[in-house]
Amino acid sequence: MKEAAFVKQNLPIWEEFERIIEDTRKADPDQLADLFIRVTNDLAFSRTQYPESQTTIYLNSLASKIHHAIYRNKKEKTSRFVTFWTSELPAIHLSAHKQFLYAFVFFTIPAIIGALSANYDQTFARLILGDGYVNTTLENIEKGEPMGIYSSMGQLSMFLIILVNNVGVMLKTFAFGLFLSVGTVLILFYNGVMVGVFQYFFYMKGLFWISFLTIWTHGTLEISAIIIAGAAGLVVGNSILFPGTYSRFQSFKIGIKKGLKIVIGLIPVITLAALLEGFVTRITYLHWSFKATIIVISAVFVLYYYIIYPIRIRKNVTE
Repeated sequence: MKEAAFVKQNLPIWEEFERIIEDTRKADPDQLADLFIRVTNDLAFSRTQYPESQTTIYLNSLASKIHHAIYRNKKEKTSRFVTFWTSELPAIHLSAHKQFLYAFVFFTIPAIIGALSANYDQTFARLILGDGYVNTTLENIEKGEPMGIYSSMGQLSMFLIILVNNVGVMLKTFAFGLFLSVGTVLILFYNGVMVGVFQYFFYMKGLFWISFLTIWTHGTLEISAIIIAGAAGLVVGNSILFPGTYSRFQSFKIGIKKGLKIVIGLIPVITLAALLEGFVTRITYLHWSFKATIIVISAVFVLYYYIIYPIRIRKNVTE
Protein backbone atom coordinates (compact mmCIF):
# COMPACT_ATOMS: atom_id res chain seq x y z
CA MET A 1 0.00 0.00 0.00
CA LYS A 2 1.29 3.47 -0.85
CA GLU A 3 1.97 5.69 2.14
CA ALA A 4 -0.51 8.34 1.01
CA ALA A 5 -3.30 5.76 0.83
CA PHE A 6 -2.32 4.32 4.22
CA VAL A 7 -2.48 7.78 5.82
CA LYS A 8 -5.76 8.68 4.11
CA GLN A 9 -7.36 5.42 5.24
CA ASN A 10 -6.31 5.69 8.88
CA LEU A 11 -5.94 9.40 9.62
CA PRO A 12 -9.56 9.90 10.84
CA ILE A 13 -9.06 7.04 13.33
CA TRP A 14 -5.73 8.46 14.55
CA GLU A 15 -7.30 11.90 15.00
CA GLU A 16 -10.07 10.29 17.04
CA PHE A 17 -7.41 8.65 19.22
CA GLU A 18 -5.82 12.07 19.72
CA ARG A 19 -9.13 13.48 20.96
CA ILE A 20 -9.66 10.58 23.36
CA ILE A 21 -6.24 10.74 24.97
CA GLU A 22 -6.51 14.50 25.45
CA ASP A 23 -8.72 13.72 28.43
CA THR A 24 -7.80 10.25 29.64
CA ARG A 25 -9.83 10.66 32.83
CA LYS A 26 -12.99 10.14 30.80
CA ALA A 27 -11.58 7.25 28.78
CA ASP A 28 -12.28 3.66 29.71
CA PRO A 29 -9.10 1.64 30.52
CA ASP A 30 -10.19 -1.16 28.17
CA GLN A 31 -10.77 1.38 25.44
CA LEU A 32 -7.25 2.76 25.96
CA ALA A 33 -5.83 -0.76 25.77
CA ASP A 34 -7.66 -1.35 22.47
CA LEU A 35 -6.35 1.97 21.17
CA PHE A 36 -2.82 0.99 22.09
CA ILE A 37 -3.09 -2.34 20.26
CA ARG A 38 -4.54 -0.68 17.14
CA VAL A 39 -1.92 2.07 17.03
CA THR A 40 1.01 -0.29 17.66
CA ASN A 41 -0.23 -2.49 14.81
CA ASP A 42 -0.30 0.54 12.52
CA LEU A 43 3.12 1.55 13.83
CA ALA A 44 4.57 -1.89 13.11
CA PHE A 45 3.21 -1.75 9.55
CA SER A 46 4.52 1.79 9.05
CA ARG A 47 7.97 0.88 10.35
CA THR A 48 8.14 -1.99 7.90
CA GLN A 49 6.86 -0.12 4.86
CA TYR A 50 7.95 3.50 5.53
CA PRO A 51 10.74 3.36 8.16
CA GLU A 52 12.07 6.91 7.65
CA SER A 53 8.77 8.72 7.10
CA GLN A 54 6.94 11.32 9.17
CA THR A 55 4.05 8.86 9.44
CA THR A 56 6.20 6.44 11.44
CA ILE A 57 7.44 9.25 13.70
CA TYR A 58 3.86 10.42 14.29
CA LEU A 59 2.56 6.91 15.09
CA ASN A 60 5.48 6.31 17.44
CA SER A 61 4.57 9.52 19.28
CA LEU A 62 0.87 8.56 19.36
CA ALA A 63 1.63 5.08 20.72
CA SER A 64 3.85 6.66 23.37
CA LYS A 65 1.03 9.00 24.44
CA ILE A 66 -1.44 6.12 24.78
CA HIS A 67 1.13 4.07 26.68
CA HIS A 68 1.64 6.90 29.14
CA ALA A 69 -2.10 7.33 29.49
CA ILE A 70 -2.48 3.65 30.46
CA TYR A 71 0.44 3.49 32.88
CA ARG A 72 0.40 7.05 34.18
CA ASN A 73 1.28 7.62 37.80
CA LYS A 74 -1.46 8.79 40.15
CA LYS A 75 0.55 11.96 40.61
CA GLU A 76 -0.21 12.90 37.04
CA LYS A 77 1.37 16.36 37.01
CA THR A 78 4.65 15.17 38.46
CA SER A 79 4.72 12.17 36.12
CA ARG A 80 4.03 14.37 33.09
CA PHE A 81 6.88 16.66 34.04
CA VAL A 82 9.31 13.75 34.41
CA THR A 83 8.28 11.94 31.23
CA PHE A 84 8.61 15.17 29.22
CA TRP A 85 12.32 15.38 30.05
CA THR A 86 13.10 11.67 30.10
CA SER A 87 10.99 10.34 27.19
CA GLU A 88 9.04 12.85 25.13
CA LEU A 89 11.75 15.45 24.57
CA PRO A 90 14.54 12.95 23.79
CA ALA A 91 12.23 11.30 21.22
CA ILE A 92 11.77 14.68 19.54
CA HIS A 93 15.53 15.26 19.62
CA LEU A 94 16.03 11.92 17.91
CA SER A 95 13.64 12.84 15.11
CA ALA A 96 15.50 16.14 14.64
CA HIS A 97 19.07 14.77 14.55
CA LYS A 98 19.44 15.67 10.88
CA GLN A 99 18.44 19.23 11.65
CA PHE A 100 20.93 19.27 14.54
CA LEU A 101 23.66 18.33 12.08
CA TYR A 102 22.59 20.93 9.52
CA ALA A 103 22.45 23.66 12.17
CA PHE A 104 25.93 22.69 13.41
CA VAL A 105 27.30 22.92 9.87
CA PHE A 106 25.54 26.25 9.21
CA PHE A 107 27.23 27.60 12.35
CA THR A 108 30.68 26.00 12.14
CA ILE A 109 31.55 26.79 8.52
CA PRO A 110 30.78 30.53 8.99
CA ALA A 111 32.90 30.47 12.17
CA ILE A 112 35.83 29.23 10.09
CA ILE A 113 35.07 31.86 7.45
CA GLY A 114 35.02 34.53 10.16
CA ALA A 115 38.40 33.45 11.55
CA LEU A 116 39.98 33.39 8.07
CA SER A 117 38.51 36.80 7.23
CA ALA A 118 39.93 38.27 10.44
CA ASN A 119 43.31 36.83 9.51
CA TYR A 120 43.42 38.39 6.03
CA ASP A 121 41.66 41.66 6.87
CA GLN A 122 42.78 43.44 10.05
CA THR A 123 39.68 45.67 10.04
CA PHE A 124 37.23 42.78 9.85
CA ALA A 125 37.14 42.30 13.64
CA ARG A 126 36.03 45.90 14.12
CA LEU A 127 33.37 45.48 11.45
CA ILE A 128 31.86 42.44 13.19
CA LEU A 129 32.51 43.12 16.88
CA GLY A 130 32.26 46.92 16.79
CA ASP A 131 34.83 49.61 17.58
CA GLY A 132 33.60 50.01 21.15
CA TYR A 133 34.18 46.38 22.09
CA VAL A 134 37.54 46.14 20.30
CA ASN A 135 38.87 49.37 21.85
CA THR A 136 37.75 48.36 25.36
CA THR A 137 39.34 44.93 24.99
CA LEU A 138 42.60 46.40 23.73
CA GLU A 139 42.69 48.70 26.76
CA ASN A 140 42.08 45.70 29.05
CA ILE A 141 44.90 43.78 27.36
CA GLU A 142 47.27 46.68 28.02
CA LYS A 143 46.22 46.65 31.69
CA GLY A 144 46.95 42.92 31.87
CA GLU A 145 43.25 42.03 32.18
CA PRO A 146 42.31 40.71 28.71
CA MET A 147 39.05 39.20 30.00
CA GLY A 148 38.22 42.21 32.16
CA ILE A 149 35.08 42.99 30.19
CA TYR A 150 33.32 40.10 31.98
CA SER A 151 33.72 41.83 35.35
CA SER A 152 32.66 45.28 34.17
CA MET A 153 29.26 45.16 35.92
CA GLY A 154 27.55 43.55 38.91
CA GLN A 155 26.98 39.82 38.97
CA LEU A 156 23.18 39.83 39.18
CA SER A 157 22.80 42.62 36.62
CA MET A 158 25.11 40.82 34.23
CA PHE A 159 23.24 37.54 34.70
CA LEU A 160 19.84 39.13 33.96
CA ILE A 161 21.06 41.10 30.94
CA ILE A 162 22.77 38.04 29.46
CA LEU A 163 19.76 35.81 30.14
CA VAL A 164 17.35 38.22 28.42
CA ASN A 165 19.73 38.62 25.47
CA ASN A 166 20.32 34.87 25.08
CA VAL A 167 16.62 34.04 25.29
CA GLY A 168 15.96 36.70 22.65
CA VAL A 169 18.60 35.25 20.31
CA MET A 170 17.30 31.72 20.90
CA LEU A 171 13.67 32.66 20.18
CA LYS A 172 14.62 34.69 17.11
CA THR A 173 16.74 31.85 15.75
CA PHE A 174 13.77 29.50 16.17
CA ALA A 175 11.05 31.87 14.95
CA PHE A 176 12.91 32.83 11.77
CA GLY A 177 12.49 29.23 10.67
CA LEU A 178 9.03 30.34 9.59
CA PHE A 179 10.74 32.04 6.64
CA LEU A 180 11.25 28.65 4.99
CA SER A 181 14.39 27.99 7.12
CA VAL A 182 16.29 30.82 5.38
CA GLY A 183 15.96 33.21 8.32
CA THR A 184 17.33 30.62 10.74
CA VAL A 185 20.28 29.84 8.47
CA LEU A 186 21.15 33.55 8.22
CA ILE A 187 21.12 33.98 12.02
CA LEU A 188 23.28 30.88 12.48
CA PHE A 189 25.63 32.21 9.80
CA TYR A 190 25.99 35.61 11.46
CA ASN A 191 26.55 34.15 14.94
CA GLY A 192 29.06 31.68 13.55
CA VAL A 193 31.06 34.45 11.87
CA MET A 194 30.97 36.50 15.07
CA VAL A 195 32.28 33.62 17.21
CA GLY A 196 35.03 32.86 14.70
CA VAL A 197 36.14 36.50 14.60
CA PHE A 198 35.89 36.84 18.37
CA GLN A 199 38.09 33.82 19.03
CA TYR A 200 40.61 34.70 16.32
CA PHE A 201 40.92 38.26 17.63
CA PHE A 202 42.38 36.93 20.87
CA TYR A 203 44.53 34.43 18.97
CA MET A 204 46.17 37.31 17.09
CA LYS A 205 46.99 38.91 20.44
CA GLY A 206 48.63 35.71 21.71
CA LEU A 207 45.79 35.04 24.15
CA PHE A 208 44.10 32.03 22.57
CA TRP A 209 44.10 29.64 25.53
CA ILE A 210 43.26 32.29 28.11
CA SER A 211 40.33 33.46 25.99
CA PHE A 212 39.26 29.91 25.09
CA LEU A 213 39.10 28.72 28.70
CA THR A 214 37.31 31.89 29.81
CA ILE A 215 34.82 32.26 26.97
CA TRP A 216 33.85 28.62 26.64
CA THR A 217 33.22 28.23 30.37
CA HIS A 218 29.76 29.56 29.61
CA GLY A 219 29.95 29.46 25.81
CA THR A 220 29.77 25.67 25.54
CA LEU A 221 26.15 25.73 26.76
CA GLU A 222 25.31 29.10 25.23
CA ILE A 223 26.50 28.30 21.70
CA SER A 224 25.04 24.79 21.89
CA ALA A 225 21.65 26.31 22.78
CA ILE A 226 21.79 28.67 19.80
CA ILE A 227 22.67 25.80 17.44
CA ILE A 228 19.89 23.60 18.84
CA ALA A 229 17.42 26.51 18.61
CA GLY A 230 18.55 26.77 14.99
CA ALA A 231 17.74 23.08 14.54
CA ALA A 232 14.25 23.77 15.96
CA GLY A 233 13.85 26.57 13.40
CA LEU A 234 14.90 24.21 10.61
CA VAL A 235 12.32 21.68 11.84
CA VAL A 236 9.62 24.32 11.38
CA GLY A 237 10.92 25.58 8.03
CA ASN A 238 11.36 22.08 6.63
CA SER A 239 7.86 21.12 7.73
CA ILE A 240 6.59 23.83 5.37
CA LEU A 241 8.99 23.05 2.55
CA PHE A 242 8.77 19.25 2.70
CA PRO A 243 5.33 18.16 3.96
CA GLY A 244 5.71 14.61 2.65
CA THR A 245 2.44 12.69 2.73
CA TYR A 246 0.77 15.28 4.98
CA SER A 247 -0.99 18.39 3.82
CA ARG A 248 1.28 21.42 4.20
CA PHE A 249 -0.81 22.71 7.12
CA GLN A 250 -0.76 19.36 8.94
CA SER A 251 2.99 19.09 8.44
CA PHE A 252 3.42 22.66 9.74
CA LYS A 253 1.39 21.88 12.88
CA ILE A 254 3.59 18.87 13.62
CA GLY A 255 6.74 20.88 12.92
CA ILE A 256 5.78 23.85 15.09
CA LYS A 257 4.91 21.58 18.03
CA LYS A 258 8.22 19.74 17.76
CA GLY A 259 10.17 22.96 17.41
CA LEU A 260 8.47 24.62 20.38
CA LYS A 261 9.18 21.64 22.61
CA ILE A 262 12.85 21.68 21.61
CA VAL A 263 13.04 25.38 22.49
CA ILE A 264 11.23 24.89 25.81
CA GLY A 265 13.77 22.20 26.64
CA LEU A 266 16.56 24.76 26.12
CA ILE A 267 15.36 27.10 28.88
CA PRO A 268 17.36 25.40 31.68
CA VAL A 269 20.43 25.24 29.40
CA ILE A 270 20.35 28.93 28.49
CA THR A 271 19.67 29.88 32.12
CA LEU A 272 22.66 27.88 33.36
CA ALA A 273 24.85 29.46 30.65
CA ALA A 274 23.83 32.94 31.86
CA LEU A 275 24.55 31.94 35.47
CA LEU A 276 28.02 30.74 34.51
CA GLU A 277 28.74 33.91 32.55
CA GLY A 278 27.42 36.20 35.26
CA PHE A 279 28.97 34.49 38.28
CA VAL A 280 31.86 32.25 37.12
CA THR A 281 33.36 33.53 33.85
CA ARG A 282 33.99 36.92 35.48
CA ILE A 283 36.40 35.29 37.96
CA THR A 284 39.35 35.47 35.57
CA TYR A 285 41.90 34.21 38.11
CA LEU A 286 40.29 30.77 38.42
CA HIS A 287 42.71 27.92 37.74
CA TRP A 288 42.62 26.62 34.17
CA SER A 289 41.74 23.10 35.34
CA PHE A 290 38.51 24.32 36.96
CA LYS A 291 37.42 26.09 33.78
CA ALA A 292 38.40 23.09 31.65
CA THR A 293 36.32 20.82 33.91
CA ILE A 294 33.23 23.01 33.42
CA ILE A 295 33.76 23.03 29.65
CA VAL A 296 34.15 19.24 29.48
CA ILE A 297 31.11 18.59 31.71
CA SER A 298 29.01 20.99 29.62
CA ALA A 299 30.11 19.38 26.35
CA VAL A 300 29.48 15.86 27.65
CA PHE A 301 26.01 16.86 28.86
CA VAL A 302 25.05 18.34 25.47
CA LEU A 303 26.39 15.35 23.52
CA TYR A 304 24.76 12.83 25.85
CA TYR A 305 21.31 14.39 26.34
CA TYR A 306 20.79 15.59 22.78
CA ILE A 307 22.56 12.87 20.78
CA ILE A 308 23.48 9.70 22.69
CA TYR A 309 20.55 9.39 25.13
CA PRO A 310 17.83 9.62 22.42
CA ILE A 311 19.62 6.93 20.40
CA ARG A 312 19.81 4.70 23.48
CA ILE A 313 16.08 5.16 24.11
CA ARG A 314 15.30 4.14 20.52
CA LYS A 315 17.49 1.07 20.90
CA ASN A 316 15.75 0.07 24.15
CA VAL A 317 12.28 0.59 22.63
CA THR A 318 13.22 -1.46 19.58
CA GLU A 319 14.51 -4.29 21.73
